[in-house]
Amino acid sequence: MLEKSAKIYVAGAEALIGATILQELERQGYTNTVGGAGEEPDLANAVEVDGFFARVAPEYVFLAAGRSGGIQANQKYPAELIRNNLLVECHVIHNAYRYGVKKLLYLASSCSYPKNCAQPMRVEFLMTGPLEPTNEAYAVAKIAGMMMCQSYRQQYGANFISGIPADAFGPGDDFGLQDSHVIPALIRKMHDAKILGAESVEIWGTGRPRRDFIFASDLANACIFIMREYNNSEPINLGTGTDLSIQELALLIKEVVDYTGRLYFDASKPDGMPLKALDSTKLTRMGWKLRTPFRSALSATYDWFLQTEQEKRIADV
Repeated sequence: MLEKSAKIYVAGAEALIGATILQELERQGYTNTVGGAGEEPDLANAVEVDGFFARVAPEYVFLAAGRSGGIQANQKYPAELIRNNLLVECHVIHNAYRYGVKKLLYLASSCSYPKNCAQPMRVEFLMTGPLEPTNEAYAVAKIAGMMMCQSYRQQYGANFISGIPADAFGPGDDFGLQDSHVIPALIRKMHDAKILGAESVEIWGTGRPRRDFIFASDLANACIFIMREYNNSEPINLGTGTDLSIQELALLIKEVVDYTGRLYFDASKPDGMPLKALDSTKLTRMGWKLRTPFRSALSATYDWFLQTEQEKRIADV
């Protein structure tokens, strides 16, 4: 039971998923969140995290922190990604145990599944084969986080659970071209091409890989749902039950952005995992339902992007 007045800490509140969990908690009437923007410690710093937990004493923790990025970021910064994620999960999970947190939800990544995993991906397939090389370091760190939750449960009886989300996107995402995930990167590319009148947009890879994408507000809703309802040591998938190819995604974004140029897929660039479709039947059988149609979610994301771009222009005047 997640009481409406419970003291709740969302680690990673300044990033997409954490910020959206905070918004969804507020929407559902949870009134006692702590550690929001400007109050959160440096989660890679053990002393700061210890001091925060000692001072604030949260009862429930959503661990949605740790550096992440798209294929380019994973290739350029593997050491930073694995180090940051390992430090964050070690500090937060250990202090959650030390200071008596009632329940913790750790968010892993679908990158944790083997590269050639059987589809749709089920949790029993974890660690049954080699990982995708382009994001192996990040994936290893995320697997370690899930194992930490299971180990603290086994040794100390801590009610720590893990969720494996589909690829999240939505308002508040990082729309930079270099290190962002595929949806915000494609929105940025096509928007810029539309403004500049460019005849074509280049997209990394063949366009054939398929992904399970989830709107951030739906993921936040699922996170709160399992924080209330799920108490098993086995990780649980948090996906939509559907997938589409990168090419199909690009064509949808082209339509949403109203870009009229040509899309060019550069097959010399890496694709990443060929297919990532999560088997989320356990989640739906528990009663959770997806709220937002995919096309509507893309439109809402682009609308937010346009609004923030306008605000930046006004601020620069």
